[in-house]
Amino acid sequence: MTRPRFHRILLKLSGEVLMGDGQFGIDPATVARMAQEVKAARDAGHEVCLVVGGGNIFRGLAGAAKGFERSSADYMGMLATVMNALAMQNALEQIGVDTRVLSAIPMATVCEPYIRRRAVRHMEKGRIVIFAAGTGNPFFTTDTAAALRAAEMGCDALFKGTSVDGVYDADPKKNPTAKRYESLSFNRVLSDDLKVMDASAVALCRDNNIPIVVFSIREQGNLASVLAGEGVATIVQTQEN
Repeated sequence: MTRPRFHRILLKLSGEVLMGDGQFGIDPATVARMAQEVKAARDAGHEVCLVVGGGNIFRGLAGAAKGFERSSADYMGMLATVMNALAMQNALEQIGVDTRVLSAIPMATVCEPYIRRRAVRHMEKGRIVIFAAGTGNPFFTTDTAAALRAAEMGCDALFKGTSVDGVYDADPKKNPTAKRYESLSFNRVLSDDLKVMDASAVALCRDNNIPIVVFSIREQGNLASVLAGEGVATIVQTQEN
């Protein structure tokens, strides 16, 4: 299947990707490699913005399960995403890529507040924009934040970089016979409860006709390959092919 080409994209990275081979925290070598992936996409002519999760530091749902009040736990998770965003900004600027971090929770001494028009202008100037602190509200995940920002920025697609090379009908790590999909519809993902993204994020992309491209970010150079219409990935869109 030939995938469409996209100009402006939002890249959603899970916080766990930034751990590298570790069990917790931020691995500088992995962050540097992610920065190279983003730079390659920018150098190929794409406008790129990012949302990074915080699961490598603190996950709100996990904190709530251990006794934290849910709203407080979610705010802690949002702060973790700011740390990850600053790490990505540092890595990108070390290789000469102008980057701005915009936080949904204002923290003027650390980064810019999220203002949609300002974010769009940064992207038009060729800068990488990293959206931090989720939506700024508890009870919403960074998946939903990614879908929201993709819609606000007028992105052509939402790219979800994961540890697997697409969407499967079962967990490929547990089931070696799991089937990978080349293409899926939004409604199929929701009806079959496929764990692509949160249902609210999938519905938001569906309602705004923003394709979701799921691919492995752990394979070096894969983002550029998938953006070029090559490489292995699953695309979630309005109609299945």
